[in-house]
Amino acid sequence: MDLTNYHTYKEIKSQPEAWAQALDVTNASRLPKAGDYNQVLFTGCGSTYYLSLAAAALYQELTGRAARAVPAGELLLNTQNVVSRIGNPTYLLVAISRSGTTTETVKAVEKFKQDQRGDVVVVTNYDEVLSRLADVNIVIPKGQEESVAQTRSFASMYVAVTAFCARMAGRGDLVEAMNQLPVIGKLVIGNYESWAKSIGENLSFDRFYFLGSGIRYGLACEVNLKMKEMTLTHSEPFHFLEFRHGPMSMVNENTVVVGMLSDANRVHEAKVLAEMEALGGTVASLGEKDANVQFESGIPELVRGVLYLPVLQLMAFYRSLAKGLNPDRPNNLAAVVKLIF
Repeated sequence: MDLTNYHTYKEIKSQPEAWAQALDVTNASRLPKAGDYNQVLFTGCGSTYYLSLAAAALYQELTGRAARAVPAGELLLNTQNVVSRIGNPTYLLVAISRSGTTTETVKAVEKFKQDQRGDVVVVTNYDEVLSRLADVNIVIPKGQEESVAQTRSFASMYVAVTAFCARMAGRGDLVEAMNQLPVIGKLVIGNYESWAKSIGENLSFDRFYFLGSGIRYGLACEVNLKMKEMTLTHSEPFHFLEFRHGPMSMVNENTVVVGMLSDANRVHEAKVLAEMEALGGTVASLGEKDANVQFESGIPELVRGVLYLPVLQLMAFYRSLAKGLNPDRPNNLAAVVKLIF
């Protein structure tokens, strides 16, 4: 089988090039000052909402300022639950969309600007209608995709948003460290593709759980979505410690528990994985060191999060093939969601 016949495979494998462009574009952008805003809102739909979860956690940790992630549909339809008029706060909205044409996101940004809530930063892979609504526009063409499920696009936009957060925090050291991501990413993909394949194509597994806490929770949500979209497999994301509170009842010999290990909380996270292994589950861990997938990057933890993505995307890709599905065209999905309002 020639895997290069699949757009998804080529997009996963080539994504480090898009990471490099994401860094270049973001670093060349003139960004606002974090101190000018009471709160930063990150918004998107589907994958880009999960990206927003990761971004908001990272922004707040790096800058010490309030940040929140919200689905664009909620920002549009339930604005009163998201923004406040009390004290007339100033918001910065970071709108994220692969296509730049997703209906809810475009409409939410239009309403946000019409209501004069604050400034808008757009992160996208296509220079489309959303870009024309932006005060700051970050477009990453090398993240563009032919496939429906986001892989290269998501990762490129996540790199851009990570660099955005580091710059807003005045952390030039972190921005500089991120320049090593494309090189390390290629090594990780090359070293662990066969590992991803061995787990993905094992059809004795019938359920996957992705554990990630802090700035990794949004990433756990995203790789869970890839498993759902591409393979039609039962899959759920959880924070590490939350998994003990009920969901662990689902663990058996047909379960894979994927752990996105951190440095700071590794001891607690590793205990959870050990408990799930004792229950009969198969544990798959990723982290800087002492894991099934070891980055060995030397890049600070706050800005190396994208390294968790490619191997898990490949796991879903190979499982899709093993189940006789087309990873490029997941069931019931389209690349862009357009609605009538």
